[in-house]
Amino acid sequence: MAAPKKGRRPSGGQGRPGRALALILIAMVALAGGMFWSGHTTPRLGIDLAGGTTITLKAKAEPGKEDAVNETNMNTAIGIIERRVNGLGVQEAEVQKQGTENIIVNIPKGTDEEQARQQVGTTAQLYFRPVVSVAMSEPAAPTPSASGSPSAAPSAGASPKPSASATDGDKVTAPSASATTQGRALTDALRKAPSPGASGSPSAAPSPSGSQLPAPAVPPSADPSADAGLQAKFAALNCADPKQRAATKAVKPTEPTVACGLNGGVWEKYLLGPADVDGKDVDDARGALDPERGIWKVQLEFNSKGAKKFAEITGRLATQAAPQNQFAIVLDGEVVSAPSVSFAIPGGQAEITGSFNQKTAQDLGNMLSYGALPLSFEEQSVTTVTAALGGEQLRAGLIAGAIGLALVVVYLVVYYRGLSLIAILSLGVSAVLTYTIMSLLGPAIGFALNLPAVCGAIVAIGITADSFIVYFERIRDEIREGRTLRPAVERAWPRARRTILVSDFVSFLAAAVLFIVTVGKVQGFAFTLGLTTLLDVVVVFFFTKPLMTLLARGKFFGGQHPWSGLDPKRLGAQPPLRRTRRVSVPTEPKEA
Repeated sequence: MAAPKKGRRPSGGQGRPGRALALILIAMVALAGGMFWSGHTTPRLGIDLAGGTTITLKAKAEPGKEDAVNETNMNTAIGIIERRVNGLGVQEAEVQKQGTENIIVNIPKGTDEEQARQQVGTTAQLYFRPVVSVAMSEPAAPTPSASGSPSAAPSAGASPKPSASATDGDKVTAPSASATTQGRALTDALRKAPSPGASGSPSAAPSPSGSQLPAPAVPPSADPSADAGLQAKFAALNCADPKQRAATKAVKPTEPTVACGLNGGVWEKYLLGPADVDGKDVDDARGALDPERGIWKVQLEFNSKGAKKFAEITGRLATQAAPQNQFAIVLDGEVVSAPSVSFAIPGGQAEITGSFNQKTAQDLGNMLSYGALPLSFEEQSVTTVTAALGGEQLRAGLIAGAIGLALVVVYLVVYYRGLSLIAILSLGVSAVLTYTIMSLLGPAIGFALNLPAVCGAIVAIGITADSFIVYFERIRDEIREGRTLRPAVERAWPRARRTILVSDFVSFLAAAVLFIVTVGKVQGFAFTLGLTTLLDVVVVFFFTKPLMTLLARGKFFGGQHPWSGLDPKRLGAQPPLRRTRRVSVPTEPKEA
Protein backbone atom coordinates (compact mmCIF):
# COMPACT_ATOMS: atom_id res chain seq x y z
CA MET A 1 0.00 0.00 0.00
CA ALA A 2 1.40 3.34 -1.00
CA ALA A 3 2.22 5.75 1.78
CA PRO A 4 0.03 8.83 1.86
CA LYS A 5 1.58 12.01 0.56
CA LYS A 6 2.70 14.41 3.25
CA GLY A 7 0.74 17.59 3.06
CA ARG A 8 2.58 20.88 3.29
CA ARG A 9 2.19 22.45 6.73
CA PRO A 10 0.50 25.86 6.63
CA SER A 11 3.13 28.58 6.78
CA GLY A 12 3.24 31.27 9.43
CA GLY A 13 1.79 29.09 12.14
CA GLN A 14 -1.67 29.30 10.57
CA GLY A 15 -2.31 25.69 11.51
CA ARG A 16 -2.84 27.03 15.04
CA PRO A 17 -4.65 30.34 14.64
CA GLY A 18 -5.52 30.50 18.31
CA ARG A 19 -1.89 31.12 19.24
CA ALA A 20 -1.61 34.13 16.93
CA LEU A 21 -4.83 35.60 18.30
CA ALA A 22 -3.65 35.06 21.86
CA LEU A 23 -0.32 36.71 21.07
CA ILE A 24 -1.86 39.89 19.66
CA LEU A 25 -4.34 39.99 22.56
CA ILE A 26 -1.47 39.84 25.05
CA ALA A 27 0.31 42.63 23.19
CA MET A 28 -2.81 44.81 23.31
CA VAL A 29 -3.29 44.21 27.04
CA ALA A 30 0.40 44.93 27.73
CA LEU A 31 0.35 48.19 25.78
CA ALA A 32 -2.90 49.33 27.38
CA GLY A 33 -1.58 48.41 30.82
CA GLY A 34 1.63 50.34 30.21
CA MET A 35 -0.37 53.34 29.05
CA PHE A 36 -2.51 53.43 32.21
CA TRP A 37 0.44 52.63 34.47
CA SER A 38 2.45 55.55 33.07
CA GLY A 39 -0.51 57.91 33.49
CA HIS A 40 -0.31 59.06 29.86
CA THR A 41 -3.72 57.93 28.67
CA THR A 42 -3.97 60.35 25.75
CA PRO A 43 -1.51 61.12 22.96
CA ARG A 44 0.60 64.21 23.45
CA LEU A 45 -0.74 67.00 21.27
CA GLY A 46 1.42 69.25 19.13
CA ILE A 47 1.40 73.01 19.13
CA ASP A 48 -1.11 73.24 16.26
CA LEU A 49 -3.66 71.22 18.25
CA ALA A 50 -2.95 72.16 21.87
CA GLY A 51 -2.06 75.79 21.20
CA GLY A 52 1.27 77.57 21.59
CA THR A 53 4.10 79.12 19.60
CA THR A 54 6.45 77.54 17.08
CA ILE A 55 9.64 79.42 16.19
CA THR A 56 11.89 78.29 13.34
CA LEU A 57 15.49 79.50 13.44
CA LYS A 58 18.13 79.13 10.73
CA ALA A 59 21.82 79.13 11.63
CA LYS A 60 24.18 81.53 9.85
CA ALA A 61 27.94 81.49 9.91
CA GLU A 62 30.03 84.63 10.02
CA PRO A 63 32.01 85.48 6.87
CA GLY A 64 35.10 83.35 6.59
CA LYS A 65 33.80 80.76 9.06
CA GLU A 66 31.32 78.85 6.92
CA ASP A 67 32.23 75.53 8.53
CA ALA A 68 30.94 76.78 11.90
CA VAL A 69 27.46 75.41 11.15
CA ASN A 70 28.21 71.86 12.22
CA GLU A 71 26.62 69.26 14.46
CA THR A 72 28.65 70.14 17.57
CA ASN A 73 27.85 73.84 17.43
CA MET A 74 24.20 73.18 16.63
CA ASN A 75 23.86 70.84 19.61
CA THR A 76 25.50 73.45 21.83
CA ALA A 77 23.09 76.08 20.55
CA ILE A 78 20.15 73.77 21.28
CA GLY A 79 21.37 73.40 24.86
CA ILE A 80 21.65 77.17 25.27
CA ILE A 81 18.17 77.76 23.86
CA GLU A 82 16.74 75.08 26.14
CA ARG A 83 18.23 76.89 29.11
CA ARG A 84 16.67 80.16 27.97
CA VAL A 85 13.22 78.68 27.40
CA ASN A 86 13.32 76.89 30.74
CA GLY A 87 14.31 80.18 32.33
CA LEU A 88 10.91 81.53 31.32
CA GLY A 89 9.27 78.92 33.54
CA VAL A 90 7.89 77.09 30.48
CA GLN A 91 6.80 73.49 30.95
CA GLU A 92 7.12 70.85 28.20
CA ALA A 93 8.89 73.14 25.74
CA GLU A 94 10.72 71.45 22.87
CA VAL A 95 13.92 72.49 21.12
CA GLN A 96 14.78 70.24 18.19
CA LYS A 97 17.22 70.26 15.31
CA GLN A 98 15.68 69.90 11.88
CA GLY A 99 18.07 69.12 9.06
CA THR A 100 21.58 70.53 9.35
CA GLU A 101 20.92 74.22 9.94
CA ASN A 102 17.40 74.65 11.36
CA ILE A 103 16.25 74.69 14.97
CA ILE A 104 12.55 74.35 15.82
CA VAL A 105 11.38 75.75 19.16
CA ASN A 106 7.91 74.65 20.28
CA ILE A 107 6.59 76.55 23.29
CA PRO A 108 3.20 75.51 24.73
CA LYS A 109 0.31 77.87 25.35
CA GLY A 110 0.50 80.40 28.16
CA THR A 111 3.92 81.80 27.18
CA ASP A 112 4.57 85.40 26.20
CA GLU A 113 5.38 85.12 22.48
CA GLU A 114 7.42 88.31 22.30
CA GLN A 115 9.51 87.37 25.32
CA ALA A 116 10.09 83.89 23.91
CA ARG A 117 11.24 85.31 20.56
CA GLN A 118 13.72 87.60 22.30
CA GLN A 119 15.06 84.73 24.38
CA VAL A 120 15.66 82.23 21.58
CA GLY A 121 16.67 84.59 18.78
CA THR A 122 19.69 86.34 20.27
CA THR A 123 23.28 85.19 20.64
CA ALA A 124 24.29 83.74 24.00
CA GLN A 125 25.89 86.19 26.47
CA LEU A 126 28.86 84.80 28.37
CA TYR A 127 30.81 86.78 30.98
CA PHE A 128 33.41 86.20 33.68
CA ARG A 129 32.40 88.11 36.83
CA PRO A 130 34.11 88.29 40.24
CA VAL A 131 32.16 86.76 43.12
CA VAL A 132 31.36 89.16 45.95
CA SER A 133 29.07 86.94 48.02
CA VAL A 134 27.34 83.58 47.80
CA ALA A 135 24.56 81.94 49.81
CA MET A 136 22.22 79.01 49.63
CA SER A 137 18.77 79.60 48.20
CA GLU A 138 15.67 77.45 48.29
CA PRO A 139 16.19 73.84 47.11
CA ALA A 140 15.00 73.17 43.59
CA ALA A 141 14.07 69.60 44.43
CA PRO A 142 14.53 67.50 47.55
CA THR A 143 17.60 65.33 47.15
CA PRO A 144 18.34 63.16 50.17
CA SER A 145 21.82 62.33 48.91
CA ALA A 146 22.73 66.01 48.85
CA SER A 147 22.37 66.46 52.57
CA GLY A 148 23.25 63.25 54.27
CA SER A 149 24.81 60.65 52.03
CA PRO A 150 28.08 59.20 53.26
CA SER A 151 31.00 60.47 51.23
CA ALA A 152 34.52 61.62 51.66
CA ALA A 153 33.37 65.13 52.37
CA PRO A 154 29.77 66.07 53.17
CA SER A 155 28.49 68.80 50.92
CA ALA A 156 25.27 70.20 49.56
CA GLY A 157 26.61 69.88 46.07
CA ALA A 158 28.84 66.90 46.49
CA SER A 159 28.96 64.32 43.81
CA PRO A 160 27.17 61.11 44.71
CA LYS A 161 30.27 59.20 43.72
CA PRO A 162 32.59 58.50 46.64
CA SER A 163 35.95 60.17 46.42
CA ALA A 164 39.12 58.95 47.99
CA SER A 165 40.33 62.44 48.74
CA ALA A 166 38.75 65.34 50.47
CA THR A 167 36.78 67.46 48.11
CA ASP A 168 37.57 71.01 47.26
CA GLY A 169 36.00 73.53 44.92
CA ASP A 170 36.69 73.74 41.22
CA LYS A 171 39.98 75.51 40.66
CA VAL A 172 41.42 77.40 37.74
CA THR A 173 45.17 77.11 37.24
CA ALA A 174 47.81 77.58 34.59
CA PRO A 175 48.30 74.52 32.37
CA SER A 176 51.70 73.80 33.92
CA ALA A 177 50.47 73.96 37.49
CA SER A 178 50.90 71.03 39.79
CA ALA A 179 48.16 68.53 40.53
CA THR A 180 45.01 70.04 41.89
CA THR A 181 42.87 68.44 44.52
CA GLN A 182 39.80 67.07 42.88
CA GLY A 183 36.51 68.77 43.58
CA ARG A 184 32.84 68.24 43.11
CA ALA A 185 31.49 66.98 39.80
CA LEU A 186 29.66 69.44 37.63
CA THR A 187 26.31 68.24 36.43
CA ASP A 188 25.20 68.70 32.85
CA ALA A 189 26.50 72.16 31.97
CA LEU A 190 23.92 72.64 29.27
CA ARG A 191 20.95 71.92 31.52
CA LYS A 192 21.18 74.43 34.30
CA ALA A 193 24.60 73.22 35.24
CA PRO A 194 25.75 73.40 38.83
CA SER A 195 26.92 76.66 39.96
CA PRO A 196 30.13 76.85 41.75
CA GLY A 197 29.46 75.87 45.16
CA ALA A 198 31.92 73.46 46.38
CA SER A 199 32.13 71.29 49.35
CA GLY A 200 33.55 71.98 52.69
CA SER A 201 36.02 69.54 54.08
CA PRO A 202 37.85 69.43 57.39
CA SER A 203 41.14 68.51 55.75
CA ALA A 204 41.00 70.47 52.54
CA ALA A 205 41.90 74.02 51.84
CA PRO A 206 39.16 76.59 52.44
CA SER A 207 36.28 75.93 50.06
CA PRO A 208 35.21 78.75 47.76
CA SER A 209 31.65 78.47 48.84
CA GLY A 210 32.25 75.90 51.47
CA SER A 211 29.11 75.27 53.46
CA GLN A 212 26.89 72.39 54.31
CA LEU A 213 23.14 72.35 53.87
CA PRO A 214 21.66 74.35 55.43
CA ALA A 215 24.36 76.97 55.14
CA PRO A 216 24.24 80.52 56.40
CA ALA A 217 24.69 83.27 53.88
CA VAL A 218 28.17 84.63 53.51
CA PRO A 219 28.13 88.20 54.74
CA PRO A 220 28.04 90.67 51.86
CA SER A 221 31.33 92.21 51.01
CA ALA A 222 32.11 95.83 51.48
CA ASP A 223 33.00 95.97 47.80
CA PRO A 224 31.96 99.33 46.38
CA SER A 225 29.96 97.61 43.63
CA ALA A 226 27.69 95.95 46.19
CA ASP A 227 25.49 98.88 47.18
CA ALA A 228 22.69 98.69 49.71
CA GLY A 229 19.97 98.21 47.09
CA LEU A 230 21.79 95.32 45.47
CA GLN A 231 22.48 93.73 48.85
CA ALA A 232 18.77 93.92 49.67
CA LYS A 233 17.94 92.34 46.33
CA PHE A 234 20.50 89.62 47.03
CA ALA A 235 18.99 88.92 50.45
CA ALA A 236 15.45 88.70 49.06
CA LEU A 237 16.34 86.60 45.99
CA ASN A 238 14.71 83.17 45.85
CA CYS A 239 16.34 81.22 43.04
CA ALA A 240 13.72 78.47 43.20
CA ASP A 241 11.25 80.93 41.64
CA PRO A 242 11.62 80.96 37.81
CA LYS A 243 10.27 84.51 37.60
CA GLN A 244 12.88 85.82 40.04
CA ARG A 245 15.63 84.00 38.13
CA ALA A 246 14.44 85.51 34.86
CA ALA A 247 14.45 88.99 36.43
CA THR A 248 18.19 88.74 37.13
CA LYS A 249 19.20 88.29 33.50
CA ALA A 250 18.58 91.69 31.91
CA VAL A 251 21.70 93.38 33.34
CA LYS A 252 24.46 95.25 31.54
CA PRO A 253 27.90 93.65 31.81
CA THR A 254 29.34 96.86 33.27
CA GLU A 255 26.96 96.75 36.25
CA PRO A 256 27.11 94.55 39.37
CA THR A 257 24.28 92.04 39.62
CA VAL A 258 22.80 89.06 41.41
CA ALA A 259 22.54 85.65 39.77
CA CYS A 260 21.51 82.07 40.46
CA GLY A 261 23.19 78.74 39.90
CA LEU A 262 22.07 75.14 40.38
CA ASN A 263 24.35 72.84 42.31
CA GLY A 264 23.40 69.23 42.98
CA GLY A 265 19.66 70.01 43.03
CA VAL A 266 20.14 73.04 45.31
CA TRP A 267 19.94 76.63 44.13
CA GLU A 268 22.67 79.04 45.18
CA LYS A 269 22.53 82.81 44.77
CA TYR A 270 25.47 85.06 44.00
CA LEU A 271 26.32 88.70 44.36
CA LEU A 272 28.63 89.50 41.45
CA GLY A 273 30.74 92.43 40.39
CA PRO A 274 30.94 93.91 36.88
CA ALA A 275 32.15 91.62 34.10
CA ASP A 276 35.92 91.57 33.71
CA VAL A 277 36.17 89.26 30.69
CA ASP A 278 33.73 88.87 27.82
CA GLY A 279 32.96 85.43 26.42
CA LYS A 280 33.98 86.70 23.00
CA ASP A 281 37.54 86.90 24.30
CA VAL A 282 37.62 83.09 24.60
CA ASP A 283 39.35 81.67 21.55
CA ASP A 284 38.82 78.04 22.44
CA ALA A 285 37.58 75.88 25.30
CA ARG A 286 37.42 72.10 25.40
CA GLY A 287 37.22 69.20 27.80
CA ALA A 288 40.35 67.04 27.83
CA LEU A 289 41.87 64.19 29.81
CA ASP A 290 45.07 64.98 31.70
CA PRO A 291 47.29 61.95 31.00
CA GLU A 292 49.61 62.64 33.95
CA ARG A 293 46.97 63.05 36.64
CA GLY A 294 44.31 60.90 35.01
CA ILE A 295 41.56 63.48 35.52
CA TRP A 296 39.29 65.38 33.16
CA LYS A 297 39.75 69.13 32.91
CA VAL A 298 38.54 72.08 30.87
CA GLN A 299 41.23 73.95 28.91
CA LEU A 300 40.76 77.65 28.13
CA GLU A 301 42.54 79.77 25.55
CA PHE A 302 42.02 83.54 25.32
CA ASN A 303 42.82 85.98 22.57
CA SER A 304 45.38 88.71 23.25
CA LYS A 305 42.78 91.09 24.67
CA GLY A 306 41.21 88.39 26.82
CA ALA A 307 44.59 87.10 28.03
CA LYS A 308 45.48 90.50 29.43
CA LYS A 309 42.11 90.86 31.17
CA PHE A 310 42.26 87.31 32.54
CA ALA A 311 45.73 87.83 33.98
CA GLU A 312 44.53 90.99 35.73
CA ILE A 313 41.39 89.41 37.23
CA THR A 314 43.19 86.26 38.41
CA GLY A 315 45.99 88.34 39.95
CA ARG A 316 43.44 90.43 41.84
CA LEU A 317 41.29 87.50 42.97
CA ALA A 318 44.26 85.41 44.13
CA THR A 319 44.85 87.87 46.98
CA GLN A 320 41.24 87.62 48.25
CA ALA A 321 39.72 85.25 50.79
CA ALA A 322 36.95 82.83 49.88
CA PRO A 323 34.51 83.30 48.30
CA GLN A 324 35.95 86.50 46.83
CA ASN A 325 38.80 84.53 45.26
CA GLN A 326 36.29 83.05 42.80
CA PHE A 327 35.11 84.29 39.43
CA ALA A 328 31.71 83.21 38.17
CA ILE A 329 31.21 82.02 34.60
CA VAL A 330 27.82 83.49 33.80
CA LEU A 331 25.88 82.33 30.75
CA ASP A 332 22.68 84.24 29.96
CA GLY A 333 22.50 85.52 33.53
CA GLU A 334 22.97 82.12 35.18
CA VAL A 335 26.10 80.94 36.96
CA VAL A 336 27.31 77.66 35.51
CA SER A 337 30.67 77.43 37.27
CA ALA A 338 32.72 79.49 39.72
CA PRO A 339 36.26 78.17 40.16
CA SER A 340 38.62 79.61 42.73
CA VAL A 341 41.96 81.24 41.92
CA SER A 342 45.17 80.67 43.86
CA PHE A 343 47.59 82.75 41.81
CA ALA A 344 47.72 85.01 38.77
CA ILE A 345 47.54 83.21 35.41
CA PRO A 346 49.26 85.04 32.56
CA GLY A 347 49.82 83.79 29.04
CA GLY A 348 46.18 83.47 27.96
CA GLN A 349 45.92 79.75 28.81
CA ALA A 350 44.26 78.19 31.82
CA GLU A 351 42.57 75.02 32.93
CA ILE A 352 39.66 74.33 35.26
CA THR A 353 39.96 71.17 37.31
CA GLY A 354 37.49 69.40 39.53
CA SER A 355 35.91 65.96 39.70
CA PHE A 356 34.78 66.17 36.09
CA ASN A 357 33.94 63.16 34.01
CA GLN A 358 34.21 63.12 30.23
CA LYS A 359 30.67 64.38 29.62
CA THR A 360 30.69 67.21 32.16
CA ALA A 361 34.11 68.42 31.04
CA GLN A 362 33.17 68.42 27.36
CA ASP A 363 29.79 70.03 28.05
CA LEU A 364 31.38 72.86 30.01
CA GLY A 365 34.02 73.30 27.29
CA ASN A 366 31.34 73.53 24.60
CA MET A 367 29.38 76.01 26.66
CA LEU A 368 32.42 78.25 27.21
CA SER A 369 33.16 78.13 23.49
CA TYR A 370 29.67 79.36 22.73
CA GLY A 371 30.51 82.84 23.92
CA ALA A 372 32.83 83.15 20.91
CA LEU A 373 30.95 80.81 18.61
CA PRO A 374 30.69 82.24 15.07
CA LEU A 375 27.00 81.35 14.86
CA SER A 376 23.97 83.54 14.73
CA PHE A 377 20.37 82.72 13.97
CA GLU A 378 17.78 84.37 11.80
CA GLU A 379 14.09 83.91 12.44
CA GLN A 380 12.50 82.02 9.57
CA SER A 381 8.92 81.87 10.84
CA VAL A 382 6.82 82.27 13.97
CA THR A 383 3.44 80.55 14.23
CA THR A 384 1.12 81.12 17.16
CA VAL A 385 -1.96 78.95 17.64
CA THR A 386 -4.48 79.72 20.37
CA ALA A 387 -5.87 76.90 22.46
CA ALA A 388 -9.35 77.51 20.97
CA LEU A 389 -8.06 77.28 17.41
CA GLY A 390 -6.07 74.17 18.26
CA GLY A 391 -9.17 72.56 19.73
CA GLU A 392 -11.16 73.38 16.61
CA GLN A 393 -8.49 71.86 14.36
CA LEU A 394 -8.38 68.71 16.49
CA ARG A 395 -12.16 68.44 16.41
CA ALA A 396 -12.19 68.91 12.63
CA GLY A 397 -9.53 66.24 12.22
CA LEU A 398 -11.46 63.76 14.38
CA ILE A 399 -14.67 64.47 12.45
CA ALA A 400 -12.87 63.88 9.15
CA GLY A 401 -11.46 60.61 10.47
CA ALA A 402 -14.88 59.49 11.71
CA ILE A 403 -16.47 60.26 8.33
CA GLY A 404 -13.75 58.36 6.49
CA LEU A 405 -14.08 55.37 8.83
CA ALA A 406 -17.88 55.38 8.49
CA LEU A 407 -17.68 55.37 4.68
CA VAL A 408 -15.24 52.45 4.75
CA VAL A 409 -17.52 50.49 7.12
CA VAL A 410 -20.60 51.16 4.98
CA TYR A 411 -18.77 49.99 1.86
CA LEU A 412 -17.57 46.81 3.60
CA VAL A 413 -21.04 45.97 4.94
CA VAL A 414 -22.77 46.52 1.61
CA TYR A 415 -20.24 44.68 -0.54
CA TYR A 416 -18.81 42.01 1.78
CA ARG A 417 -21.73 41.44 4.17
CA GLY A 418 -20.57 38.95 6.83
CA LEU A 419 -16.93 39.40 5.92
CA SER A 420 -17.28 43.05 6.99
CA LEU A 421 -17.36 41.82 10.61
CA ILE A 422 -13.79 40.53 10.27
CA ALA A 423 -12.68 43.79 8.64
CA ILE A 424 -14.32 45.96 11.33
CA LEU A 425 -12.77 43.92 14.15
CA SER A 426 -9.37 44.19 12.44
CA LEU A 427 -9.75 47.96 12.12
CA GLY A 428 -10.64 48.10 15.83
CA VAL A 429 -7.50 46.15 16.77
CA SER A 430 -5.41 48.43 14.58
CA ALA A 431 -6.98 51.50 16.21
CA VAL A 432 -6.25 50.21 19.74
CA LEU A 433 -2.62 49.45 18.89
CA THR A 434 -2.15 52.82 17.19
CA TYR A 435 -3.71 54.78 20.06
CA THR A 436 -1.76 53.05 22.84
CA ILE A 437 1.56 53.27 21.00
CA MET A 438 1.07 56.97 20.25
CA SER A 439 0.20 57.61 23.90
CA LEU A 440 3.38 55.85 25.05
CA LEU A 441 5.62 57.47 22.43
CA GLY A 442 4.81 60.94 23.80
CA PRO A 443 6.76 60.62 27.07
CA ALA A 444 9.22 58.10 25.57
CA ILE A 445 10.58 59.99 22.54
CA GLY A 446 8.65 63.27 22.63
CA PHE A 447 6.24 62.34 19.83
CA ALA A 448 3.47 64.92 19.52
CA LEU A 449 0.30 64.34 17.54
CA ASN A 450 -0.08 67.31 15.20
CA LEU A 451 -2.57 67.96 12.43
CA PRO A 452 -0.49 66.31 9.65
CA ALA A 453 -0.11 63.27 11.90
CA VAL A 454 -3.90 63.07 12.20
CA CYS A 455 -4.07 63.18 8.38
CA GLY A 456 -1.59 60.29 8.26
CA ALA A 457 -3.80 58.27 10.60
CA ILE A 458 -6.82 58.94 8.39
CA VAL A 459 -4.93 57.82 5.27
CA ALA A 460 -3.93 54.67 7.16
CA ILE A 461 -7.59 53.64 7.42
CA GLY A 462 -7.66 53.17 3.65
CA ILE A 463 -4.32 51.34 3.62
CA THR A 464 -5.49 48.90 6.29
CA ALA A 465 -8.87 48.31 4.62
CA ASP A 466 -7.09 47.69 1.32
CA SER A 467 -5.22 44.75 2.85
CA PHE A 468 -8.48 43.14 3.94
CA ILE A 469 -10.00 43.66 0.50
CA VAL A 470 -7.02 42.00 -1.20
CA TYR A 471 -7.38 38.92 1.00
CA PHE A 472 -11.16 38.72 0.70
CA GLU A 473 -11.02 38.96 -3.09
CA ARG A 474 -8.43 36.18 -3.26
CA ILE A 475 -10.76 33.96 -1.22
CA ARG A 476 -13.66 34.78 -3.51
CA ASP A 477 -11.58 33.92 -6.57
CA GLU A 478 -10.87 30.49 -5.11
CA ILE A 479 -14.59 29.95 -4.43
CA ARG A 480 -15.44 30.97 -7.98
CA GLU A 481 -13.15 28.18 -9.15
CA GLY A 482 -15.32 25.71 -7.30
CA ARG A 483 -13.48 25.21 -4.01
CA THR A 484 -15.11 25.12 -0.61
CA LEU A 485 -14.31 27.79 1.97
CA ARG A 486 -11.65 26.10 4.11
CA PRO A 487 -9.36 25.17 1.20
CA ALA A 488 -10.09 28.56 -0.38
CA VAL A 489 -8.93 30.39 2.77
CA GLU A 490 -5.61 28.56 2.86
CA ARG A 491 -4.94 28.68 -0.90
CA ALA A 492 -5.79 32.39 -1.13
CA TRP A 493 -3.43 33.42 1.69
CA PRO A 494 0.00 32.96 -0.02
CA ARG A 495 -0.97 35.07 -3.02
CA ALA A 496 -2.73 37.72 -0.92
CA ARG A 497 0.22 37.83 1.49
CA ARG A 498 2.68 38.69 -1.26
CA THR A 499 0.45 41.47 -2.56
CA ILE A 500 -0.10 42.92 0.93
CA LEU A 501 3.62 42.88 1.77
CA VAL A 502 4.59 44.56 -1.50
CA SER A 503 1.91 47.22 -1.08
CA ASP A 504 2.85 47.96 2.54
CA PHE A 505 6.55 48.03 1.68
CA VAL A 506 5.93 50.72 -0.94
CA SER A 507 3.87 52.77 1.57
CA PHE A 508 6.51 52.40 4.28
CA LEU A 509 9.31 53.32 1.88
CA ALA A 510 7.44 56.46 0.84
CA ALA A 511 6.89 57.37 4.50
CA ALA A 512 10.57 56.81 5.35
CA VAL A 513 11.79 58.96 2.46
CA LEU A 514 9.31 61.69 3.36
CA PHE A 515 10.44 61.62 6.99
CA ILE A 516 14.11 61.93 6.05
CA VAL A 517 13.91 64.70 3.44
CA THR A 518 11.32 66.93 5.13
CA VAL A 519 11.38 69.10 8.26
CA GLY A 520 8.76 70.37 10.64
CA LYS A 521 5.21 69.16 10.80
CA VAL A 522 5.36 67.10 7.61
CA GLN A 523 7.50 64.63 9.52
CA GLY A 524 4.49 63.99 11.77
CA PHE A 525 2.51 62.82 8.74
CA ALA A 526 5.37 60.59 7.57
CA PHE A 527 5.94 59.10 11.03
CA THR A 528 2.27 58.26 11.55
CA LEU A 529 1.95 56.79 8.05
CA GLY A 530 5.00 54.58 8.60
CA LEU A 531 3.81 53.45 12.04
CA THR A 532 0.31 52.53 10.87
CA THR A 533 1.73 50.71 7.82
CA LEU A 534 3.82 48.48 10.09
CA LEU A 535 0.79 47.88 12.31
CA ASP A 536 -1.23 46.91 9.24
CA VAL A 537 1.18 44.03 8.58
CA VAL A 538 0.97 42.94 12.22
CA VAL A 539 -2.84 43.03 12.27
CA VAL A 540 -3.29 41.15 8.98
CA PHE A 541 -0.80 38.41 9.91
CA PHE A 542 -1.71 37.96 13.57
CA PHE A 543 -5.41 38.79 13.63
CA THR A 544 -7.23 38.92 10.27
CA LYS A 545 -5.87 35.66 8.81
CA PRO A 546 -6.13 33.60 12.04
CA LEU A 547 -9.65 34.90 12.68
CA MET A 548 -10.69 34.04 9.11
CA THR A 549 -9.28 30.53 9.58
CA LEU A 550 -11.31 30.00 12.75
CA LEU A 551 -14.55 31.39 11.33
CA ALA A 552 -14.21 29.21 8.22
CA ARG A 553 -14.68 26.20 10.52
CA GLY A 554 -18.01 27.54 11.80
CA LYS A 555 -21.46 26.95 10.41
CA PHE A 556 -22.23 30.49 9.22
CA PHE A 557 -19.10 31.08 7.17
CA GLY A 558 -18.17 27.41 6.60
CA GLY A 559 -21.66 26.72 5.24
CA GLN A 560 -21.26 29.75 2.96
CA HIS A 561 -24.47 31.40 4.12
CA PRO A 562 -25.95 33.92 1.65
CA TRP A 563 -25.22 36.72 4.12
CA SER A 564 -21.66 35.60 4.75
CA GLY A 565 -20.41 37.31 1.62
CA LEU A 566 -19.09 33.97 0.37
CA ASP A 567 -22.22 32.48 -1.23
CA PRO A 568 -21.07 30.54 -4.33
CA LYS A 569 -24.27 31.38 -6.22
CA ARG A 570 -23.88 35.11 -5.68
CA LEU A 571 -20.24 34.87 -6.68
CA GLY A 572 -21.13 33.01 -9.90
CA ALA A 573 -19.10 29.95 -9.00
CA GLN A 574 -18.93 27.22 -11.65
CA PRO A 575 -18.70 23.55 -10.82
CA PRO A 576 -15.21 22.24 -11.42
CA LEU A 577 -14.58 20.70 -14.83
CA ARG A 578 -14.32 16.94 -14.62
CA ARG A 579 -12.58 14.81 -17.20
CA THR A 580 -14.80 12.20 -18.90
CA ARG A 581 -13.67 9.13 -20.82
CA ARG A 582 -14.11 9.58 -24.50
CA VAL A 583 -16.28 6.90 -26.06
CA SER A 584 -14.77 5.47 -29.19
CA VAL A 585 -17.25 5.24 -32.05
CA PRO A 586 -16.54 2.56 -34.62
CA THR A 587 -16.15 3.93 -38.05
CA GLU A 588 -17.02 2.15 -41.18
CA PRO A 589 -14.20 1.62 -43.65
CA LYS A 590 -14.40 3.81 -46.60
CA GLU A 591 -14.93 2.23 -49.90
CA ALA A 592 -12.51 2.84 -52.61
